[in-house]
Amino acid sequence: MGNVAKQSIQTAIFSYLGVIIGYVNVLWLYPYALDASQLGTFRTIQDLGLLFVPFAQLGVGHGITRFFPQLQSNKSAFLSYGLVFSLVGFALVSGIFLGFKTEIIGLFSANSPEVIDFFGVVLLITLFSLLSSILDSYSRSYLKVAVPTLIREVFLRLLTGILVGSYLLQWITFNQVMQGLVAVYGLALLGVLVYLLWLGVLKLDFRWNTFPQGFRSSFIQFSLITFLATAASTLIMKIDSIMVSSMISLEANAIYTIAFSMALVIELPRRAISQVVMPVIADHFSTGNLKDINKLYKQISNRQLYICLLLFIGIASNLDALYYFIPNREIYEAGKHVVLLIGLGKLFDVVFSVNGEILVFSKHYRFNLIATIGMSILIIGLNYLLIPIYGINGAAMASVAVMFLFNLVKYLFLKIKLGFDPFSTETLKILFVGSIAYAPSVFSSFTNSPVVNILITSILVFATYLFFSRLLNVGNEEWEWVKNRIKKSGS
Repeated sequence: MGNVAKQSIQTAIFSYLGVIIGYVNVLWLYPYALDASQLGTFRTIQDLGLLFVPFAQLGVGHGITRFFPQLQSNKSAFLSYGLVFSLVGFALVSGIFLGFKTEIIGLFSANSPEVIDFFGVVLLITLFSLLSSILDSYSRSYLKVAVPTLIREVFLRLLTGILVGSYLLQWITFNQVMQGLVAVYGLALLGVLVYLLWLGVLKLDFRWNTFPQGFRSSFIQFSLITFLATAASTLIMKIDSIMVSSMISLEANAIYTIAFSMALVIELPRRAISQVVMPVIADHFSTGNLKDINKLYKQISNRQLYICLLLFIGIASNLDALYYFIPNREIYEAGKHVVLLIGLGKLFDVVFSVNGEILVFSKHYRFNLIATIGMSILIIGLNYLLIPIYGINGAAMASVAVMFLFNLVKYLFLKIKLGFDPFSTETLKILFVGSIAYAPSVFSSFTNSPVVNILITSILVFATYLFFSRLLNVGNEEWEWVKNRIKKSGS
């Protein structure tokens, strides 16, 4: 676990730098520069483009991570094979999208007609994001995670911020902002290409007949099966935003996506650790080392929960003050309950640890497909049921319910089939510490200054969390690691 933590530190730093930039963008720049309808269009088009990526990818990303350790050579040929395979997937997705364009237009024509004008941007975002994701997986297989994270989390957000800022300064029109998204995602792809060229690992080799016998068929079979699971998983994450736009309005989606973005910060430590641990899990499965996988499963659960629970409490305790800084907050404050609900759902993802990653790289990866497709159908049904009744809160309720059920199903399967279990007495202690640390939020309105309130509340929450952590002897590994890093930086 120490090695995984060491590898993930740069990824975590870049992720949180991206969060800072993202918070400036989402909580101030976007609602200040764009009206709610424009912001809804801006986010809906991106969500549609990113929703199509896993369908076009055909599971190649996970396929590269799983099969990369099996190759001693021909790795450049493996990359070119994966790229060509995913481009075939993009051609299929594009054909389906264009073939059903009339039906797709019908979904948005009543409540969000502005989206229809930018459908061409959707496919280009899909293409550039698709190629970036394949190159990202290839880089991750070399355990080179930090720079692709920098490009994805920091560079991309900086560029989108500059794009919207240019509109604010009246240098470009809103139509040019939407078209500029194509350039933004194209530059992000170029960044990954340049990095892999610098590493000396980006070479296109089309000698596919040099693969070991049965390698290509196994790769294709695994990729096609996991692609459905990955696509359904992305559908679970993105469909609520798209359905809010089509069933309510673009303005409602703007409120929802800002709230969702605020809650998303809670899971960033999980995402950083997951990026690094995936090739480690794949390698352990290739050598049959199940004991170490179970150990990682448990350690990652406690580490993620300890960090992410503190983040959740910090956001929940300061929610009113955080909304104070959002331009036109009287519009966007309607999303407060969405923040709490989605944040709770992210905590379910955290505490159940890397169950999805373990399933994908195990011999039981087909079950992940069944579970994910089932949950994607469930979330669509729940959204259709709850959004007309509860609006954007209904979409959040559907998401949190599916997050919990999805994780519970995967946990029970791994428990029964492999005997894996991420929970321990440490888990209960961390949850107890978190419940106590939330108490200062009752007194969160100390002054009329939101900045002062955030500072005081955050200090009280952090101090309470740290005190009871020490008292109950939890989080020791995390704090020891922090102290060691401080000592090293000072020496």
